[in-house]
Amino acid sequence: MALLKGKTAIITGGSTGIGLAAAKRFVEEGAYVFINGQSQTELDAAIREIGGNVTGVQGDGSKPGDRDRLYTAVADAGRGLDVVSANAAAIGVARIGEVTQEHLRRALPLLNEGGSIILNSSDPNTKCTDGIGVYHAALAVLRSLAPTWASVLLDRNIRVGVVSPDATETPGINTLADVPDPGPYFATAEEVANAAVSLASDRT
Repeated sequence: MALLKGKTAIITGGSTGIGLAAAKRFVEEGAYVFINGQSQTELDAAIREIGGNVTGVQGDGSKPGDRDRLYTAVADAGRGLDVVSANAAAIGVARIGEVTQEHLRRALPLLNEGGSIILNSSDPNTKCTDGIGVYHAALAVLRSLAPTWASVLLDRNIRVGVVSPDATETPGINTLADVPDPGPYFATAEEVANAAVSLASDRT
């Protein structure tokens, strides 16, 4: 039986890397997904690759107007929302991520009873590389906020989980000049996506 049959999900940053792998796995497990991404070309390619049961909304998740378009698309579909997979992020000097508390706050009115929020973080044991200390600090805050959100949303039976993979083979990581050494193994985007499916399903 499909683990996510009948569920509707938002996957931010769903046009490449872990987000795209998650979108494909969610659809394979019976979900309808809404994805966003900054590049319309990458978004169109992702929609073709996913193959169906997907709506793409071009935009930057850090911009309120773009977030509004994404949530308006979900609301207009009249499906409600069962899963928010907050995946989009980037390592940089100033830009530490695209998913904020405001982003998730706007999703809450659409979330159905018994839904789930999945936050994408990084392995807390990964060595902090010089120059991206703020990025690591932000992820630590994210992991700390998850149980707080879970407690606040307990009355709606909404689960909050965190996926914290080590270095993962994605197009984004290949753009970094100095990637922390993960040892003999890089995770694959598909492996991380499988963890997200588990957290999104009602079996957790």
